[in-house]
Amino acid sequence: MKIAVTYAPSQRLAQEWLLELTEGSTVQLALEQSGVQADFSDIPELLARGDLSLGIWGRICHVDQVLADQDRIEIYRPLRVDPKVARRERFRGQGVKRAGLFSKKREGGKAGY
Repeated sequence: MKIAVTYAPSQRLAQEWLLELTEGSTVQLALEQSGVQADFSDIPELLARGDLSLGIWGRICHVDQVLADQDRIEIYRPLRVDPKVARRERFRGQGVKRAGLFSKKREGGKAGY
C-alpha cells in the first residue's frame, strides 16, 4: 500500500513522507515508519496530551485505525484563534460601511439589498 503522512509544523510550511506499507497496517505503524516522530520529537508527547489530532483525508481518526491504499494521514495542530472570533475581528477592522451586505447600497433601495 502507498501511504502519505503530512504535517505542517508552522504556517505555510508543510512536509510529506511517502511510505510503502503492507496490508493491515495501522496509523501508528505509519507514523513510526515515516520518521515524522524522529524529525519532530515533540509529536508523540503532543499526541499523548491531545494537543494534536490525526485524520485521514480530512476525517478524524485514531492511531489504531487500519489503513487502505492511497490514504493520506494528516497531523493537525490546534487552532490558535477561533475562526468565528477572527472573522468578527476582521469585520470590525473593516467597518460596517465597507463590508458585508451594506457595502453597496442602491439609491432608494432597502437596507441590505
